[in-house]
Amino acid sequence: MSDKEPIHLEQRTQDGARKFSPTAARNRAPIAEVLSPLLLKDARVLEIASGTGEHALYMCALRPDIIWQPSDPDADSRASQADWAKDSGGNMRPPLDVDVMQSGWAAKLPPFDVIYCANMIHIAPWAATEGLAAGAQDSLKSGQLLILYGPFKQGDDTAPSNLDFDASLKSRNPAWGVRDLEAVKHIFELHGFNSLQQSVMPKNNLILVFKRV
Repeated sequence: MSDKEPIHLEQRTQDGARKFSPTAARNRAPIAEVLSPLLLKDARVLEIASGTGEHALYMCALRPDIIWQPSDPDADSRASQADWAKDSGGNMRPPLDVDVMQSGWAAKLPPFDVIYCANMIHIAPWAATEGLAAGAQDSLKSGQLLILYGPFKQGDDTAPSNLDFDASLKSRNPAWGVRDLEAVKHIFELHGFNSLQQSVMPKNNLILVFKRV
């Protein structure tokens, strides 16, 4: 995540610091439908690689009881998140500079109940997945959740669109790619998480829910 590659794969518009993602506009409602029931009352959520910040604001409007902490290693994305946070009533917090490829990234953070990460691990080196798992192991307590959203390869059951997407990503950067579902589950199991739930989402995406042992 800390290389010089672009951090998104879409055309975004902008008004001042505030960025607008067409992908976020499409998928925030179906994601929230799965995500919201997983969040306990007054949950403190750390979002990794928050992008424009639109998902964070949507969740805060839907669940005004929660505290949502956006983060991103990209300064322009954090500026967008900070601008969107002005509309949140205070429960979307000022964004943090968090890069999961930096060793010990979780040590400087306050406690959270949930870590959420969408559409990051396929546009970052595999080390970002490993770093996310290691930091989540340090940050979360037994019973707390880590939630991933995005495309995954599932052997012979992989959607053709995800195979095409994988090839496109690798043509941009050989270190990128749609990740193998079992490999992702394995790396989180190695870091103290059990696979708890898997939800099929539009456009051949999944939500994966892991529970800290």
